[in-house]
Amino acid sequence: MKFVEDFQYRLLFSTAPNLEVAKSIARTLLEKHLVACVSLVPNVESLYHWDGKLEESSEVLLIMKTDRDKQNQALAALSGLHPYDTPEGIAVPIVHGLERYLDWIRTSLKD
Repeated sequence: MKFVEDFQYRLLFSTAPNLEVAKSIARTLLEKHLVACVSLVPNVESLYHWDGKLEESSEVLLIMKTDRDKQNQALAALSGLHPYDTPEGIAVPIVHGLERYLDWIRTSLKD
């Protein structure tokens, strides 16, 4: 098993109001080859400030795998697809990973 340090790849995070919306966003991003994979984590409880109030909601977490070259396109598309006024869109570099998995991300992003 070979590991590599490579700052080329990214994890993108967002939340959606329900599984139907999360799957719709995921499918569109995958069809456009902007992400290689989207993991959906249902029943995430989010607490946050909104319009001066403390809010709580049950959401679906989207964990998306992409690369540095497509992260901005993926986040822009996410923003356009998302029903929230201010959707979460965060990119975090993957600094270390299994070489075969990182290679799979790379090949999955090809059109």
